[in-house]
Amino acid sequence: MNKILKLGFLITFLSIFATGCQEVKPYDYTALKKSKPRSIVVIPPKNNSIEVNASYIYLSTLTEPLAEKGYYVLPVAVVDQFLKENGLPTPAEMNNIPLKKIREYMGADAVLYIDIEEFGQKYLVFSSVATVIAKLKLVDTKTGELLWESTAFAQIGGNSGNSGNPIGILTYLISAAITQVVDNKMPEASRRANHFSINAEKIGLLDGPYKIPAKQDINKDL
Repeated sequence: MNKILKLGFLITFLSIFATGCQEVKPYDYTALKKSKPRSIVVIPPKNNSIEVNASYIYLSTLTEPLAEKGYYVLPVAVVDQFLKENGLPTPAEMNNIPLKKIREYMGADAVLYIDIEEFGQKYLVFSSVATVIAKLKLVDTKTGELLWESTAFAQIGGNSGNSGNPIGILTYLISAAITQVVDNKMPEASRRANHFSINAEKIGLLDGPYKIPAKQDINKDL
């Protein structure tokens, strides 16, 4: 991801944060409300990052938030295997399938395309920072119309302080080394990015037909 794109995203993010949630312009849901998709097929993401496993790590975290939002999500592992068995071995090739074929062979009302722009974990002396930036586009498989789009972003990281004591510093260095080996923050960063994007107020994905009412609402009706 180039520096200009990073700067532009940072400026946009800070602008929204500074002006407050009440200033966020609501997404235009006209097309989504008209289409009323019930089922979604998620195509393995196109990976523009340097992390070779980004597509499938990110893909594994999408089913839950979409299902909780009220949509039937075709099993991502089954879809991936089906596409590979039919001559499409990579996510880049999978993303070029004609919509007509997706609807004919998978029967989904909508398809979710993802472009991963940044995906990785940077290791510092005493900590690591995991960053995920991805663009999501939900498209009607029948008409090809864009139903919803969003940018998913999450960052996990932090610093551990020390007293300046050489023994304390050594302890932190050992801890950091162990963390870098065993602690992979990318799945959690991906989950957070998807959750924030799909559930964001005014610009997130609308509830689907299978949305389960909140517990308090169920109890209220009993």
